[in-house]
Amino acid sequence: MGSCSCTPALPGLQTVTVVRSLSFAMRLTGALLCALFLLPAIAGAQDWNYRVRPGDTLWDLGGLYLKPSVRWQQLQQHNRIDNPYQLPPGQLLRFPISWLRTEPAPARVLSVRGKVELSGADGTATRALQAGEQLHIGDTVETEGDSSITLEFADASRLQLREYSRLRLDQLSRYGHTGMVDTRLRLQQGRASNRVTPARGPASRYIIDAPTATSSVRGTVFRVSAGDTGHVGATEVLQGKVQVGNPHGQRLVRPGQATRSSSADAAPAAVSALLPAPALRNDALRLAPLPTLLAWEPVAGADHYRVEVVQAATPEILLFAATTADTRLAIGDLPPGQLRILLRAVDAQGVEGLDASADFELSDQPPPPLTVSPLHGQTINSDRPRFRWSQAPGARSSVLQIAAEPGFQQPLQEQATHATDLRLAQPLPPGQYYWRVASRDAEGHQGRYGQALPLQLSNEPVDPALQPPEAAHGELTLRWQAGSEGQRYRVQVDRRGDFKAPLVDETVAQPQVSFKRPWSGTLHVRVQYVDDDGHAGDFSPAQQIPLPCRLCYGAGGGALLLWLLL
Repeated sequence: MGSCSCTPALPGLQTVTVVRSLSFAMRLTGALLCALFLLPAIAGAQDWNYRVRPGDTLWDLGGLYLKPSVRWQQLQQHNRIDNPYQLPPGQLLRFPISWLRTEPAPARVLSVRGKVELSGADGTATRALQAGEQLHIGDTVETEGDSSITLEFADASRLQLREYSRLRLDQLSRYGHTGMVDTRLRLQQGRASNRVTPARGPASRYIIDAPTATSSVRGTVFRVSAGDTGHVGATEVLQGKVQVGNPHGQRLVRPGQATRSSSADAAPAAVSALLPAPALRNDALRLAPLPTLLAWEPVAGADHYRVEVVQAATPEILLFAATTADTRLAIGDLPPGQLRILLRAVDAQGVEGLDASADFELSDQPPPPLTVSPLHGQTINSDRPRFRWSQAPGARSSVLQIAAEPGFQQPLQEQATHATDLRLAQPLPPGQYYWRVASRDAEGHQGRYGQALPLQLSNEPVDPALQPPEAAHGELTLRWQAGSEGQRYRVQVDRRGDFKAPLVDETVAQPQVSFKRPWSGTLHVRVQYVDDDGHAGDFSPAQQIPLPCRLCYGAGGGALLLWLLL
């Protein structure tokens, strides 16, 4: 369209002030006229365009796309169509956005990790969320520590809400069958990662309101932080472009850039480059089998690092997350499947950088064995406990792991064996531990680990629960509490209690021992439990057994008989 100009007739004699006023009026009038000429173009920009297909009629298209209050004849007039029953295939029809029918478009919960709660818009009590549920306008979702949720919207856009986050769904609607979706979200706390489907029309929008700024996109991959104590709000763009702003200013953020927003009272800060992706160290990298071991080169400007494991085909579904100030990490447990590691540097303000990534596969075959002993939560009086499990189908060997925490991020010991039982090679101090076992097939491929079981190790020796001695036929018999199947017992009996020259030092298969009864005195007895593999625990504390004097009994009885005879 050409430029607009108008030149009004002026009186012949005018002051300079009048000339200036008329000059301003001319410019204003010209601008208004140009705006009027441009209105059709502006309106056209707010039209949704449809390409006519064979057999289409305005009556059918109106019923499919228009609001009930808008008649198809209005569509005919808007497009200047003479014959509404014969539309040439390929013709472009314009539908004003305000005429299109709208309807609710619930979000779907793709996955839930950990504890995630829903506060319904209808005022229902807070409850736990599960995968497969639908969320509606006004619902609020909140995650706790080590938890996340992935939502999918009507246009297949996806949002991953991370730990300690809260999100409200302000608008979830779509324009009939046009493919255009209106999604507006409010990130009240925490962080969200987004993968937005490219817009399919002028009315499509995806907006995230955070406390300090609003991020608007029409198809991109980006992250948003609401900010908290010590961290600023931020928008970090990985693909596409994001418009970030508030009433005080706007920023266009491009791939590899971020803008920070410290306050709602100031415009978002100028864009800056994201921290570069860390370089993984191949010499210290082991993705499978578990534990997954990672190491990377430090990144200048990094305060710490964020490590995530996601599904390779659906990277919005988070399976594992951890932060560390170190440049290495061990991941003890992951589900089987095609997985992807994501690693990024994080600066002191909490702004996250570009991702380093690596794909790998974890197999679930052969299956983990069934554990036999120790039992769940059992206390073992040994610094080198023995573990037993079953033989899993297809397994040729097994691997045992011990850790001080149930996540096995830093296993303390790992041992492999072709047997179905194993004693720790190195002793452990008393404390709380966790153990688990995985199977390996004939080629050495390792399946996933079984359930981690708690275990308490104690340095207290086993109490033999020594029973009162039994004397018969000149022998003294001692009995004590039986141990586990296959265990033997070393028993020592000593007169002085230092056990340097014990009266009895025997290893027996049954929890008892018989020996010639001493005349009198006090006996000191201790028992040691010996496993069938030869491992011996500590001796129990010595117990004392006083023996009455048999000679004294005989002399006393003779004196009593002599007195009776007198």
